[in-house]
Amino acid sequence: MADHQEVSVTLPSDPASVSTARKHVAEVLVAWGLPADSETADTVRLIVSELATNAVQHTFGQSPTFTVDVQLDRDERLRVGVTDSHPRWPQRLPAAVQQDNGRGMVIIRSLVAECGGRLSVTPTAEGGKTVWIAVPWTVSVRR
Repeated sequence: MADHQEVSVTLPSDPASVSTARKHVAEVLVAWGLPADSETADTVRLIVSELATNAVQHTFGQSPTFTVDVQLDRDERLRVGVTDSHPRWPQRLPAAVQQDNGRGMVIIRSLVAECGGRLSVTPTAEGGKTVWIAVPWTVSVRR
């Protein structure tokens, strides 16, 4: 396998794009050798759903598209980033008992930590941001 593999897809900031993003990432992970029914695959799909949902819901129509990048470095680390063009960075909101939303980043941080990974946010040159997760790649690929 190559030292670095990368794919990306840009989708309209529409709620229907969330499932498209999740499916795209799932297909990439399987193509790279991660079993579709593995715990890591389930976790990454959930994280992508949360990040894509955030990109659609919290940009207030100011980001017409969002991009999902999937990177695999030396069969050691999987990175997934969701980029939108809105300048507002994700915020941890107090999770009130009656609140219906605002827990996405808390869920993502928890899932990433359980996998032994990390979460980061980086600015884009255009004034938006990319929310990245990085988790260990635990697949042994037979050649």
